[in-house]
Amino acid sequence: MNEERQKIIQNYIDGYNEFDIEKMICDFDDNIIFKNVQNGKVNMVLNGINEFKQQAEQAKSFFDNRRQQITFLKHNNGTTEIEVDYSATLAMDFPNGLKKGDKLELKGKSVFVFFGDKIIQLTDEY
Repeated sequence: MNEERQKIIQNYIDGYNEFDIEKMICDFDDNIIFKNVQNGKVNMVLNGINEFKQQAEQAKSFFDNRRQQITFLKHNNGTTEIEVDYSATLAMDFPNGLKKGDKLELKGKSVFVFFGDKIIQLTDEY
């Protein structure tokens, strides 16, 4: 079971790194809940696969390249937690002062909640 979860998560990460949304979501439940947390505060909640796909399509234009690399993985009963090193190069200017060409280097954590072999919730924390 844990091996299968690890393969599913790695497929999601590979899809993310390759800007391949269909690969990212192939193991998502249709009712996926996605949360993004920055500095301890939830700044985005997406309900359902269509909202996730729409946001993922939009986010593709933000980056020239992006990469998540798993540095730690821990399985619990219905969840798997990973830590990632994240790097990206911005493809556009942002209102917060970040500029096109700027490089981001972050450490983050993602928690995947499973029901069977489907991801039903994903929380990213940076």
